[in-house]
Parts: sequence; structure tokens; C-alpha cells
Amino acid sequence: MNSRRTFIKQAGLAAGAALILPSFAFDKATKNVGLQLYSLRKELPTDVNGVIEKVAQAGFKEVETYGFYNGKFWGLTPKEFLSLLKANGLKAPSGHYGMDDFLKTGSTDKLKADIDSAAAIGGKYFTIAGAHVDVNQGADGFKKVANAFNKVAEIAKSSGLKFAYHNHDFEFKKLGDTTGYDIYLTETDKNLVNFELDLYWVVRSGNDPLALFKKYPGRFPMWHVKDMDKAKPEWNTEVGKGSIDFKSIFAEAKTSGMKHFFVEHETNYNPNPIDSVKTSCQYIKANLI
Repeated sequence: MNSRRTFIKQAGLAAGAALILPSFAFDKATKNVGLQLYSLRKELPTDVNGVIEKVAQAGFKEVETYGFYNGKFWGLTPKEFLSLLKANGLKAPSGHYGMDDFLKTGSTDKLKADIDSAAAIGGKYFTIAGAHVDVNQGADGFKKVANAFNKVAEIAKSSGLKFAYHNHDFEFKKLGDTTGYDIYLTETDKNLVNFELDLYWVVRSGNDPLALFKKYPGRFPMWHVKDMDKAKPEWNTEVGKGSIDFKSIFAEAKTSGMKHFFVEHETNYNPNPIDSVKTSCQYIKANLI
């Protein structure tokens, strides 16, 4: 990417850069490579300070949290965790939480506590990592959850946060002429409900992220970037080593509405996880942004 920019500058073709570079290449906000900390789920709980330091050293600028429990992130209060992030030059624009208690009981106590924790560490998005759906109800089951998304999004908004939902693959199963994911997108308020598109699970389900961008432009301000192993598609691999065409996807970042993206290694593990996510980070910086 640097050599391309040098060529453009020297050749006096800066005005034509948009024809050569991906459409989002000049948006500084999308250049901060993030990491979903679940990628380091074995190491993080036992050495949160050391792991966060290694994440920064690996080249990441943002992280996405998970595992907020009993008022703490791996033993640290939100205030302490925020201080740790700042000390390592990191920000946490998003975190993964749940809403099943709200779906079952209607109680907002846990939701509000989680939302407060997300805000306390400087978050922008309150992201639901997955929500229970009564699939036996078919489309009605997804419509019920979509309605709940709207309600939770209002609660998040009152605390200054945006709501987002992270998909897996089951949302893409056909329900007549639609899918659960289409229901989520059409039955939710686009001004309140955002989506964190997990690119691996979209492709794994047999769908095309580019088609989703075109159908629902601007609805996907966050992505999960993880590659699909060529020999075993049920496994992840380092970004750039698998079968997903990330260059075409990143070229349509503006259509997607992408503002943040997070590397995640979820369904397999490299013997040295920190080196694995570092490899993904380096590939993204060298080839995609």
C-alpha cells in the first residue's frame, strides 16, 4: 500500500487515487486494526495485563471485549481496565454482551449494568454476541427477537451507546422466502439497530457479504474478520491464508458503512495464539488497508 501511494504521488496522479485504491482507503477511522479478545480466551483470564500489552505490541489499536462478569473484566473493574487500555494505546469501541435474561424475564437490570460497563471503558457500541431464538416459531421467533433489539437499542441510546448484533450462521437458514437475518434487518429501526457482520459465518453459511452490503447499505458499521481454512472450512485460519476474498470485501467498506473491524480466531487455535493474530494483523495492514 505504501508503494502504491508513493507511485501515485510521484506520478502526480493523486486525483485519480480513488480509481486505484479501495474506496475506503483514505478514511482514517477504518485503519485501526482491532482484535476481538475472545481470540486469546485461554491466556487472557490468567494474565490480563501481559496479554493486553502483547496485543498492542502485535500492532492492534482497538479491542473488542467479552466476558464481563460480576462487575469486572477478568478481575479488573471497568475503571482499571480502561487505565490498562490507555497505558497500551488501545481503545475498546465495542464489547460483546448477552440479552437472554431480558428475553426470558423482561428484566433490564443486567442489561443496564452491562451497558454501564461498556460506557465506562469508552465504548461506542453495545454488541449482542448472540440471542436465543425460538426457531420452532419460524419467522415469528425472529420477529420477536427483532422487536427486543429495538427495545434494547433504546436503552443503550439513553446511555450514549449504539446497539449492534453479531451473527453466526443459523440466522441465514431459509424461512420460506426469507431468513432470520433478513427479518432482523427489516424488522428493526435502522436508526437504532446496527449489525456487526461476521464475515466468516456469512461465507460459511453460503452467502455473499457483498450482496448484503448492496441490499442493506450502511447497516454494518462493524465486521469480524476471520478467514476460512481451505482444507477444513469449519476451522479458522490467519487472515490471508484462507479462502475468503477479503480484498473485494474491504473495497466495499463504505457501502457496508464499516467504521471498525476486529480480527477474531474462534473455531481453531494456533499453537501460539498471539503470533497467529499478529500474522492476521500484519496481512491486513500490508494488503487490505
